Amino acid sequence: MLMWVLGVLIFVVGLLFSIAWHELGHLSTAKLFGIRVPQYMVGFGKTVWSTRRGETEYGLKAIPFGGYIRMIGMFPPGADGRITKRSSSPWRTMIEDARSASYEELQPGDETRMFYTRAPWKRVIVMFAGPGMNLILAIGLFLTLFMGIGVTRTTPTIATVNECVVPVGEKTDTCKPDAEKSPANAAGLRAGDTVLAFGGVKIHDYTQLQGLIRDSAGKHVEIDVRHQDGTLATLPADIKANTLAAIDKDGYPIKGKTVTAGFLGITPAMGVHHMSFGESTDEMARLAGHGVESLAQLPGKIPGLWHAVVDGAPRDQDSPVGMIGAARLGGDVFAADLPLSVQLTVFVQMLAYLNFMLFLFNMLPLLPLDGGHIAGALWESLRRGLAKVLRRPDPGPFDVARLMPVAYVVAGVFICFTGLVMAADIVNPVRLN
Repeated sequence: MLMWVLGVLIFVVGLLFSIAWHELGHLSTAKLFGIRVPQYMVGFGKTVWSTRRGETEYGLKAIPFGGYIRMIGMFPPGADGRITKRSSSPWRTMIEDARSASYEELQPGDETRMFYTRAPWKRVIVMFAGPGMNLILAIGLFLTLFMGIGVTRTTPTIATVNECVVPVGEKTDTCKPDAEKSPANAAGLRAGDTVLAFGGVKIHDYTQLQGLIRDSAGKHVEIDVRHQDGTLATLPADIKANTLAAIDKDGYPIKGKTVTAGFLGITPAMGVHHMSFGESTDEMARLAGHGVESLAQLPGKIPGLWHAVVDGAPRDQDSPVGMIGAARLGGDVFAADLPLSVQLTVFVQMLAYLNFMLFLFNMLPLLPLDGGHIAGALWESLRRGLAKVLRRPDPGPFDVARLMPVAYVVAGVFICFTGLVMAADIVNPVRLN
C-alpha cells in the first residue's frame, strides 16, 4: 500500500510539473512580447499558496488538475468601444462577461500591453507556447526512455516452447491426449535458443520473426539457432496452421479478432533495447499516429465509459483515463512486483504520453482551448491580409469574444466527458495489465 501511495504522489508531482511547464510557455512568451500577466496559477479552486514577483502573482491552488495564466485584454472592446454589458440576451451576456473579465485588472498604462493589441503572429506564439512546452517535454522524456533507459521488447530468444498445438484462448501448459506436438517441440527447439535465421532470412527482431512464422502456414522451413551454450544448429520445422489472435501493423493483438496463420509454438523472451536516434524518431512518429487516432476515437468511447460506470461493465484496457485514473496507474506501477528499471520505464512512458496528449488536445481549434485562440489569430491575419491585397479598409482585430457561446458549449461537453471519465476512474478503474 505504501508503494502504491508513493507511486500516486510521484505521478501527481509529475503532473503538476507538466502543468506548470505548460503555463510557463504562455507566461514567458507573453512577457517577452510585453503583455501584462497578473496571475500564474497551477491548479484550480482555492489558493493554497501564492507570492508576488513584480507585477505577477504566482501560486498553487487546491485542485491539481489544470492551471492558467491571466493576461489582460484577451478580447478587443466591442464595436462601440465599450466593455460592459449592453444586452439582456443570454448569448450577448456570455460575450460581454468574457470581455469584461479580460479587463478586470486593467491599470493606467496598460492600453498598449493588452493581448489583443499584439500582432497575430505574436498571439499565435503565446498560445502555442503552452502546448509546445508539453510537446518539448514529451520528446525529451521519450528520447530519455528510448535512448537512455531503454525499452523492454520481445527478442528472438525463446523463453518457452509449447508442447502441443494450442488454439488462441486455450491453456498453453496443458495438452490433450490427442494433441499434436507443436512444430517447435517436434523440431527440438528449447528455451534459451536464439533464432538467427528463419527459412534463410536473417532475423533482426521478434516482430520480423513473428511475421515470417505467420506467413509460413503449411511450409517446411529450416531454422538457424544459437543454443545457450553457444553452439549453432539448423533445425527443420513444419509450420502448422492454427487459430491465432489477429495482430495490428505494430505486432499488438487486436481484441476479439482471430485469424488462421502459421504457428511454431514459442514464446519470446523479453530484453532491454536501447534505440538509436533514428529508431527513436520512428517510434515517436508511430506513437504520434496512435495519439491522433485515440483523440479521434474519443466520442466512440463514451458508451463504454457509461456502461462501465452505470452497469459495472468490464472496462476496456484502451478506455480513456483522466488524471485520477492516470494517478492510480502510477500507483499500480510502483506497487507491482517489477524490477525498478521496468517501473521507471513504464512511469516515464506514461508521463511522456500524457504530455503528448496534452499537446494534441490543446491544439484542437476550439475555444476555450489554446488552439481556438490560435485559430482566431490566424483568421484575423488572413482577413487583414486579404483586405490589404484587395485595398479595402483594415477590418481590425477579430473579436474572439463573439465565439464565447460556442466556447461555453464546448466547455460544457468537456466537463461532462471529464466527469464521466472521473467517475469511471473511481468506480471501475483501468488496472495495470
